[in-house]
Order: sequence, then structure tokens, then C-alpha cells
Amino acid sequence: MLTAGRFYLALRMYWVTLIFFNVTRLVLCYVSLSSESYGVLDLLNIFGIGWLYDSLYYLYAMLPVSLYLWLLPERLWRSRLNISLLYLLVFGTLYGLGFIAVSEYLFWDEFSVRFNFISVDYLVYRREVTDNIVESYPLPALLSAIFIVALLAFLWVRPVIHKVVAIQQPWKQRFGFALANYMVAILAMLGISQGLARSDSTYVRELASNGPYQFFAAFRNNELDYSQFYAQLDPDKAATILRELVNEPQASFETEAGFDIKRQIHARGEEKRLNIILIMVESLSAKYLGIFGNKEGLTPNLDRLSQQSLLFTRMYATGTRTTRGLEAVTLSIPPTPGRSIVKRIGREGHLWSLGNVLNEKGYDSYFIYGGRGYFDNMNAFFSKNGYQIIDQNSVPEEEKVFENAWGMADEYLFDQAIKAADQSQASGKPFFFHLMTTSNHRPYTYPEGRIDIPSHSGRRGAVKYTDWAIGDFIKKAQSHDWFDHTLFVVIADHTAGSAGRTELPVFRYHIPMLVYAPNMIQPGKVETLASQIDVAPTLLGLMNMSYRSAFFGKNLLNPDASEGRSLIANYQHLGYYTPGKLSILSPKSELRQFSNPESEDTRKPVEPIDTRHMQAAQAFYQGADIIYHQGLNRWESDE
Repeated sequence: MLTAGRFYLALRMYWVTLIFFNVTRLVLCYVSLSSESYGVLDLLNIFGIGWLYDSLYYLYAMLPVSLYLWLLPERLWRSRLNISLLYLLVFGTLYGLGFIAVSEYLFWDEFSVRFNFISVDYLVYRREVTDNIVESYPLPALLSAIFIVALLAFLWVRPVIHKVVAIQQPWKQRFGFALANYMVAILAMLGISQGLARSDSTYVRELASNGPYQFFAAFRNNELDYSQFYAQLDPDKAATILRELVNEPQASFETEAGFDIKRQIHARGEEKRLNIILIMVESLSAKYLGIFGNKEGLTPNLDRLSQQSLLFTRMYATGTRTTRGLEAVTLSIPPTPGRSIVKRIGREGHLWSLGNVLNEKGYDSYFIYGGRGYFDNMNAFFSKNGYQIIDQNSVPEEEKVFENAWGMADEYLFDQAIKAADQSQASGKPFFFHLMTTSNHRPYTYPEGRIDIPSHSGRRGAVKYTDWAIGDFIKKAQSHDWFDHTLFVVIADHTAGSAGRTELPVFRYHIPMLVYAPNMIQPGKVETLASQIDVAPTLLGLMNMSYRSAFFGKNLLNPDASEGRSLIANYQHLGYYTPGKLSILSPKSELRQFSNPESEDTRKPVEPIDTRHMQAAQAFYQGADIIYHQGLNRWESDE
């Protein structure tokens, strides 16, 4: 019997958990009455499906506890130490339930939804979120109230602890209960998903869910529903504006209207089948380079190369994480809410990519990473989008020489690129390599003796080491036959820090980009305001390639790209930046616009909003969401 054994405590805690979750659900129902009314069927949906999700969450949370209840020997089970541990576990659980209830109420008050990827995002921006909570709510009073409620609930459960400790339960019976917990949990994982509540009302669907359950589900389904959280244009209008924004003089659309932006790019002049080595440098803010005003001498090699290169002086990252930079350069797509497409497991592949386009031209396309490519789902993303993979795991031990937690030192990454380039050259095929460095990352360690700043002394040293490694790589490459027919592209994935007093501080997204090919490209500066989504079309344009495109970016060397624009975002806020103006789309359908966004100190709200500018922002982001989810940028080969 369950009431005659250890698992009776788990049953009592189950009822307590249901009370907490349903009181929370009742309160959220009540506060939403000003926006929604509920019929009998709605309430049955809310509390019936809600009970199922509450039970699922408890079932999953019980998995480690079941092992404890099953495996602990009887002698230890009845010990004072175990009783104390049970006290701590039960009270901690009750306090946690109270904390979750209060957090859910505050989150609902702001967003009118249960926990989702925004709440996961709060773990990323901990300082900003913590400061906001401290300044916005009476934290001591709330924590004290939670403590009192948890204590009262504990006093109700406490007699059960002593009851179950005094009962002897056979090992086989305990095993049966634990096994049943795991079997039901596995069946639930396989057969039950989110979205069981069928209703046209967002409130009903949200209330029928369970906040902690959705929180953990958001780590996998880590994107926001654009149509639910962001202000939208009429679809026909958004599609029309988007087509105008991506159109170029040498482009012809394959369809006359709609969000399908596939088009044929007709190049002028003879096609150049040049090799490309694209070096994406970890966290290389433009502010570290001497050419952008830095006086510390951290980048002598990049500063020298920039004088011999095509330098893009106003390039901006799309986001704040490596995966955003990889997504933008590879897919030429604006950032969509939530995490990067790179990390959307099961939906990250078979998309229109620079690698796929070049493969169709007969190229060898490789993603070459100094670390382990399973991190951030990078190997899966690139392998499903036309790239072969070289990473730390595929490199012989004797060729790594120096490693830290993130991977090989950058100089050894570049050695692998040279090795792969020689192999492609020998096969007679042009190659495209997308390299991703790791040394400019904590713990900032690298081989000694390369630069005048000791290893493990901070980011300044890591920046200077990576600069040294790039200079060394170019020097080594000059002795290889493929050098004269190769475009060397250096660009950052994102900056070293994007936080500021305002959301989307434009100046903190500024990154360098240069294209070095001394025998092929005339040195110069491109002053056009640019985004990482423009990299793929610009490189293809440099080689006079005609191709089918589903890219959102434009060739920055076209005459009509003189002013330009950039798309910058974090997980929630989506920005459209043109010189002197920034439009921001935020959850809860919030639209804001600022003048002089280049400076946090003098940034000012625009009132009334420039409608045309805001609609361009909406068209880009709404279009990106629709095109991705409807598969309109899925890769289609011409062959």
C-alpha cells in the first residue's frame, strides 16, 4: 500500500504541489478577467488540462527523488540525519513552490503569459533582471510572505515525515514504485507535448499550462511566437515592403507577390571562382582595432591588413551570441525572437545557405572550428546546411599542441585550414572555409612567447594573440599555390559586450569586417551601413556570381546600397537601424523609435513615430518569421 511506505510522503507532497499550482491558476484567472471572460468549457479546459501539466511536472521532478526513496537502506532511512535531510528537502520544495507562484504572478502581470523563452532569457541577463526586480518590487516583504506560507505548509506535512520514517517497506515494493514513476515519465515524454489545450483564447491556452513545465520546455522550444508577442502588419503589406527592401537592380523575383523572396541574381561580368577563407573571430569588437581609434596597439596585424583590404567600416552584428553571428553570415536572415536557428534542434537544417549556394558552383564548403562542434549545436547546423566539418574532435592529438576548455589555440585552428586548403587544391576544386576562433574567450589562455602580454591575463591579451595568429596565418598562406586566388575575410561573430543602459545600444554592436586579396581586390573603404546578413550576397557579388537567392541581405558594393541599414537584436528586442534612427519591436506588441541611437546619452524618443521606418522594421522581422516557419527559405537545388 502506498500509505504504508516511503512513497506516501511523495503522495502528500503531490497534493500540496497541486494546491500551489491551482491557487496560482485561480489568481491568474481572476486578474485576467478584465481582458477575457471564461465559460464552463473554458474552465474545464483550464483546470482539466492544467491538472495534467501539473502532474507531468511533478512526475518529472520526482525522478531523482524516487531513486533516493528506493535505494536508501532502512538503517539510514530511520537515522536522524535522514530526518533532517527530509525536513530540508520538504521545506525547500515548499518554499520553491511559493517562489514560483509569486514569480508567475509577476511574469503574468508583465506579459500575460506563463513562463516562456523570455524567462529563460532572464537567466542570461541576470544583472539587469535582478536590478529591475530589486527596484520594482518589495522584495523583503515578498520573500518573508513566501517563508510564512512555506512554514505553514511544512507544519501540515511534518507529521507525515515521521510516519513514513517509522514504517519499514520492502526493497521490492520500493523498487516497484520507483520503476512505475520512471515508466510513466518516459511514456509521457514520448506521448505528451505542449499545446494540449485547444482554444482560440490565448488566455485559456496559457492558463491551462504549467509555468515550470513551460520554463524547461523553453530550453528546447526556445523561440517566441512572433504573431503572439509582436505587432504585425497586414501580411500583403508586409510582403510588399519586404520585397522592396531586398530587391536589387540585378535581381528578378520568381513570383509576383507574397513572402517567397526567391529571386535570380544576374551578375555583371565574368564569374570568378575564387577560394574564400572566412575567419569569424570570437568577440572582436571594433573598439579593439587601431583603425577604429584604439591606442593600445592590440591589433597591429589587422590594422596593417586593413590598409591593404576592402574595409567595411560600418558593419554591425545581428546579436549578442556566437550562434547569431553564425546564423546571419551563413543564412543571411534577420534574427528571429528567441534563440538562434542554429540551436533549434530538428529545425536548423536544409536552409538556403552560403555553403549550399557555393556547393552548387562546385566548391568544397567546410566549417572549421577550434572547439568541439557539438557545443551550441554547431556541427548539426552546418552539416545540415551544406558544410563538411573539421573540429577539435577530428584533429589528431599531436596537431592540437595547445588547448584550453574552449578548444585549440587559434594558430592551430589556422594550421588545419591550411591543411584542408592544400587538399582541396590538390583535388582541383575551389573551396569555401568558414572558420570560428575560440582564443578570445575566457580563460584567455594561449601559447606563451607569441605576444608581449602573458597568457591568462585577460581579454586584451587574447585579442592581441588572435591578431598575431591571423598575421601568422596570412604569412604561412602566402607560400601556398592557392593564396593568389583566395579571398580572406575577417569578421567578428559579435562584440565583447552588448549590455548598456538602454536596450539595443547601437554602438555596442559595431564589429570589423575586411576582405583581403592583394592580387584580386583593390584596397578601399566601404562606408555603407551594413549587417552581417549582407556578408553572403557581398562575397558572391565580389566574384560576379549569378545564383538563385533566398537571402535577406544585399550586395554592399551595389550603387543603391549607399546609405544602408542594419538589423540588431537580443532575444526579445528587435531593432532596425538606419543612420540617425532606430526602430525597436518588443514583446507585448510594443513599438518604439529613437533618434541619434549611436549614443546612449543623447538618444531620444521619436514622437510621432516615423511610420515608414517602423513598417520596414516590421516587414523584415515578420517576413523572417513567416519565411522560416513556412519553409520558404528551404534549400532548393537548381540541379
